[in-house]
Amino acid sequence: MTEPKRPTLLDIAHAAGLSKAATSYALRGLRGSEATVARVQAIAKEMGWTADPVARALAGGRSGNVAILGSLGDLWRQGLAVMLSEALHDQGMFSAIADVDTSPERELNALRTLTTRRVDAAIVLPVDPSAEYWTDVPERIRLVSVGDALLHRPVARTVFFDNEYGISTALSHLAELGHRSIGLLAPSLPSTPGRPAQLLVENLGAGMGLEVAVASSTSSVAGAAEAAAALLRRPAPPTALLCLSDSLAFGAYRAARSLNLGIPADVSILGFDDSELAPLVSPALTTFGWDESAIVAAAIDSVVNDDIPATVSFRPEFLPRNSTGPVPGTP
Repeated sequence: MTEPKRPTLLDIAHAAGLSKAATSYALRGLRGSEATVARVQAIAKEMGWTADPVARALAGGRSGNVAILGSLGDLWRQGLAVMLSEALHDQGMFSAIADVDTSPERELNALRTLTTRRVDAAIVLPVDPSAEYWTDVPERIRLVSVGDALLHRPVARTVFFDNEYGISTALSHLAELGHRSIGLLAPSLPSTPGRPAQLLVENLGAGMGLEVAVASSTSSVAGAAEAAAALLRRPAPPTALLCLSDSLAFGAYRAARSLNLGIPADVSILGFDDSELAPLVSPALTTFGWDESAIVAAAIDSVVNDDIPATVSFRPEFLPRNSTGPVPGTP
């Protein structure tokens, strides 16, 4: 006798009248109304469909282990790493989080350890997405890059951040307020000058006739304060600081206050990521927000689902608050 054909995700989707992606989210309770989730899960149960990632992993000789790598001195990335870990746990998988502290060397060493461990996949928030060492990760390990595409690993899946939109919006906002001299705090070391977001600021700024001074910093508040203070002590200091993370922006706040500079009266500060503290600092931080829940769902989907696009893109939401204002001296 032949064994009955096991229903697939596509079978469930057809029965529910939904796309495969919407069906996948509903089966895991990640997206959709309560009614839709209940209806899809009832259809799946009636059709005899089951999805046990651990059982599938063991049956295929895989471990169900997923590594999460990123610079976790940054508050927003810390939170995202925890959300990723919890979402993997909800899928019946196991996670290990590694902090690479904005260091390409530490990132390389962390990747090398993956080859000696039973790891099925790695979700990375890359320090240096242009590095060649991504090609050395064994093909058996599925790489999912969150933020930027890995230039030398084109088969890696990508949860892509539309930083061009965010940065052009930020620069336009500052230019409309009269700022022409802008300091950029970038969460990278001098050994990684090719980060896409940093290049975007320099290139788009030049196109708008803005003078951009770049300072690299670790992702900690203390490191950012030191880098921001160096910019603000220049003979002709920038009138605004664009920080490529909120953690860097909080460091800029500390630097401005140590130099008795008012925000935004003397210097405007703009962040990125909309951490939980952004609306609570004084003045509330102008920044950009992401749909973290959707980003996490897309990253997990990229790990467990073979039937989704290789690249999913997210655009940030501009959140103007009180930390940016007209250039000093403007009536």
